[in-house]
Amino acid sequence: MNKRELEERLINFAVLIINIVEFMPDTKAANHLSGQLLRSGTSPALNYGEAQSGESRKDFIHKIKIVLKELRESHICMQIIYRTKLYKSEEKLSQALNECNELISIFVKSVETAMKNDNENRQNNLKSKIVNPCS
Repeated sequence: MNKRELEERLINFAVLIINIVEFMPDTKAANHLSGQLLRSGTSPALNYGEAQSGESRKDFIHKIKIVLKELRESHICMQIIYRTKLYKSEEKLSQALNECNELISIFVKSVETAMKNDNENRQNNLKSKIVNPCS
């Protein structure tokens, strides 16, 4: 999956979250959870966009970790909504939970890969300084 396809999935996930939240009941608990889900469920797409413009490898990794954190938060929030039956469409909530799980898996692997690549780059830079101390 390329960057554009992943970005599109995150945007579609955010739209799905918005659709779920718009149809939640007007109760104190639902309002609280819908606000929380709206923030955490739309954040991954926005943070992924920021990660693409990361100032450094370290900044990129940090922003990707934020995407992962927000996805995990969204997943737990949706589980609470599901268990308390604060939804109108079980089908949409199940779809969102499944997509969230898939996105979490993708970003766990992305973080691992980015950190591995960063460590390898650091080791290679260190080796080149040892071999060529004048550079």
